[in-house]
Amino acid sequence: MLILDGEAVRASYPMTEAISVMTEALRAFSSGKVTQPLRSVLAPPSEEGVFAMMPCHAEGLGYGFKAIMHNPGNEARGLSTHIGMVTVFDPETGELSAVLDGSAVTAIRTAAVSAVATRELARAEAGDLAILGSGTQARTHLEAVRLVRDVHRVRVWSRTAERARDFRDWAATQGVDVEVAATPEEAVRGADLVCTTTASRVPLIGAGALSPGAHVNAVGASVRGARELAPAAVAGCAVFVDSRESALNESSDICDPIDAGLMDEKDIRGEIGEVLLGTARGRTEPKEITLFKSLGLAVEDVASGFSIAARARKGGIGVAV
Repeated sequence: MLILDGEAVRASYPMTEAISVMTEALRAFSSGKVTQPLRSVLAPPSEEGVFAMMPCHAEGLGYGFKAIMHNPGNEARGLSTHIGMVTVFDPETGELSAVLDGSAVTAIRTAAVSAVATRELARAEAGDLAILGSGTQARTHLEAVRLVRDVHRVRVWSRTAERARDFRDWAATQGVDVEVAATPEEAVRGADLVCTTTASRVPLIGAGALSPGAHVNAVGASVRGARELAPAAVAGCAVFVDSRESALNESSDICDPIDAGLMDEKDIRGEIGEVLLGTARGRTEPKEITLFKSLGLAVEDVASGFSIAARARKGGIGVAV
């Protein structure tokens, strides 16, 4: 069995590789080659965070799961909001093959999935990026989006101005100039690429705030009760998801406008995997606003786990026990 901590995961999983692995994982999911239930969530009313189990079997890979704690309060502590582990099993013997740091896997694969959606849905010339949130996902999304679009301007907003400035200073070390916005509205004004990476429970983007032709990756509100976009804002977009079943059961960003009668389940144009397969239309015209609602799929973690473990073994990285 191989044990890979966060440093080992990052060393073994460059973002370019993650984008490639996620492209294939999303295709496999939407073509019926993945067996996975909705994630099982334990949310005691006395606790701030939630615990989730995400098992999966993917054809050609095998079995695996992610066990993850989602703790929104960790953002203020300077910690990842997602802490846990990804475990994969030998496809022939069923023996435990590798255990990986779940926070590092989640940070990379989530941004890689958004990069896939951006590559498929954003206008080719899009390059004005707004990021809401300033934590781990904000950093990985900046890296990932820059790999699929020529980003020429970046703005960030955070509920904590100090953390927004920290993000700006970190980005400068990566050779990226970032402007700090005072409000979410200021951040997204004029942007044609938007990534929302917060744990907000109230909408941050209202109706009319998004520019014509923008593409949005809505990532942060990954559990029911969390939301980053107002229902009318969602209803004004061409909506894409990672999983219809997950979106209709777990996403307030999707369920709120449906419950309000502003859109219907049929208004979800497709899963991003269906866009990759050519069975769902992507962007249809330049001024269309596209929204990709990402909740995270077990197959993303398991496919990542198998890829990372293979690369780590080849590179002599990790601890074998």
